[in-house]
Amino acid sequence: MPEHLDFIRKNALDLEIYFSSSELDVTTSDKITNLKNSLDHNPSLSIHAPFMDLSPAAVDSKVRIATLERFSHVLDISEILKPKAVVFHSGYEKWKYALNVDLWLEKSLITWTHVNKRASDMGVKIAIENIFEDEPSNLHFLMKEMNSDNFGICFDTGHFNLFSKVPLNDWMDSLNQYIIELHLHDNDKSSDQHLPVGDGTFDFTEFFEMLANKSCLYTIEAHTPENVMKSMERIKKLTAHT
Repeated sequence: MPEHLDFIRKNALDLEIYFSSSELDVTTSDKITNLKNSLDHNPSLSIHAPFMDLSPAAVDSKVRIATLERFSHVLDISEILKPKAVVFHSGYEKWKYALNVDLWLEKSLITWTHVNKRASDMGVKIAIENIFEDEPSNLHFLMKEMNSDNFGICFDTGHFNLFSKVPLNDWMDSLNQYIIELHLHDNDKSSDQHLPVGDGTFDFTEFFEMLANKSCLYTIEAHTPENVMKSMERIKKLTAHT
């Protein structure tokens, strides 16, 4: 943040702030308050929760408890920063769960019911991001079971482009009504490259046509200032008539 603060202020950027587990180990409420005060252009914020080694649908109860502890710390931070949404990874990998989506769903609900209750009480939405999913059914099941206006999907274009085995319209038919945030970046299907919008093979023109008139958070995940600005200009052109 200190490295890019001048750039952020100059361009009056809204932000999604990622907190890794290692950052949570050393973060204090005073540091978070100082962070908030440094963003004196009053940006709209979202937060990305930690995900490495965490498993919100863990079968092992102690792993699930450790995951919930990390998530609860993120919600503590949210009490100070007041983000519009917090993004969490789904934790679903079909081979890890031996294709048993019901087991994943059962354990997921234990975690997300608790997290969503607290987030809802403070007016913060929860957005579950597609990661390794090659089709959308597990996320659709989770949305239906949670049945909460406060709990939705963060649709990640780069992850779809890399991992999906079904067309984009299948995802939109299943999840469009639940989307509350977008992660916008591109790749050439070889790896999760986080390229600027339009520099890879994802069809953003088709995507934004499918999202016409939908209100949600846009987060650009191209990881340099130059590529962020390039993406912003391209998104403005792509959405000018939607």
